[in-house]
Amino acid sequence: MVEMNEIRSRSGWISVLAKAPLPLLEQGVKSLGALPDYGFLRSPEIGLAMVRGRAEGTGQPFNLGEMTITRCVVQLALTNRDGETLSGFGYVAGRSPRHAELAAVYDALLQHPDWQAQVQHQVLEPLVAAAQAQRQAEAAEVESTRVNFFTLLRGES
Repeated sequence: MVEMNEIRSRSGWISVLAKAPLPLLEQGVKSLGALPDYGFLRSPEIGLAMVRGRAEGTGQPFNLGEMTITRCVVQLALTNRDGETLSGFGYVAGRSPRHAELAAVYDALLQHPDWQAQVQHQVLEPLVAAAQAQRQAEAAEVESTRVNFFTLLRGES
């Protein structure tokens, strides 16, 4: 679970972007207006990744299985204050080239000082709020079906 203050770090915002629903990412693009030009260093590709697990979280690692991922790398037409070009990475679960592309574009924009505050405010914060609302709704649904078992002590001595 990513909190609002954790989206200030790159690992935090990459996590939020990877897990966000695609319609919300598209909505964020519309809210930002005209984005800077970008090109693909690696156009969206769909592939497989081996998922590893550990028994009880601490045991020996084992291969759990494979999952489909989509990755993309973009380079902005902008440079940072040091004159370096900015690259963004997008890795998402499943088969969604557009999702990986948008995640990579947002990652690159968040590294640019002129775009960072705007993207965090208009894109990341609504994504985190939507994820928290979804978790709360799921928790409320689970809680409504909870059965509490209890044992009564009989008066036997």
